Amino acid sequence: MVIAVTAIAAFFIFFAIRSGNLSQPYARSGVIRIVAAENFYGNIAGQLAGNRATVTSILSDPNVDPHEYEANVQDAVAIANADIVIENGLHYDTWMDKLITASPNPNRTVIIAGNIAPDPLPDNPHVWYGIDNIVAIARSITDALEKNDPAASAVFENNLAAFDGSLSPIRDKMNGIKAKYAGTPVALTETIYLYQTQPMGLKVLTPFGFEKAIAEGNDPSVQDVSAADNQIGNKQVKVLIYNSQAVTPITTNLEDAAKANGIPVVPVSETMPPSATYQKWIMDELNALEQGLAQATGH
Repeated sequence: MVIAVTAIAAFFIFFAIRSGNLSQPYARSGVIRIVAAENFYGNIAGQLAGNRATVTSILSDPNVDPHEYEANVQDAVAIANADIVIENGLHYDTWMDKLITASPNPNRTVIIAGNIAPDPLPDNPHVWYGIDNIVAIARSITDALEKNDPAASAVFENNLAAFDGSLSPIRDKMNGIKAKYAGTPVALTETIYLYQTQPMGLKVLTPFGFEKAIAEGNDPSVQDVSAADNQIGNKQVKVLIYNSQAVTPITTNLEDAAKANGIPVVPVSETMPPSATYQKWIMDELNALEQGLAQATGH
């Protein structure tokens, strides 16, 4: 998804630069300052850094549509003073590039997750939903931490090993769903969950054009909407996986039709709930999907 910096936000950023608030990053305090565009990257960075860093996550409210996010001067100041900045890239959070450019800092490390992910899907920037992608991204964050604090390298490596190990239950859950439900037809309101449905072998019937349009904040074609509606109306799919942060009248109609036809609706989000960890967030959604599949198939 493309999230633009509005003219008002751009004005405040420009004013801050002119007034000197962004031109001189703070001197290093001994604690690494990390700014993540999205809170799931911030949460992972916090797990890897422990008490040797402070983490600021810009997008952190799962009730806010990321399509509508507007960067502000506080975001700009945080990035100007960061030692490590993490963004998704792949045209998902292009407003971050504007903020980074507004405050040049040769000592700042910028991690672009989409450029690191080993298994990105075509036209799908949601790389954090791919577990293999997250492993590679966590490795890159750890490298940046060690660059900033070489004396703590052993601590960071231990934290990385613990993080990688904590993903094993997620892999096991996905393998279990695949073993039991591979080939089951499902519907998606957008592309975000393809990083989960594909490795689990679920059969997505929703036209990709429909998913991609919703993911990009556009209206799908009439033909794709009709196809998605018919799949729900004719009960050709067992579960509807619904992005609760990319809601439009079209997706709401699809959700209502699924409920009316007794098709389980499994909500997923692209911003992590604030009280969760990355691991709990992903596992909770997998558990909900498993329950929906069990309800729909009777096993």
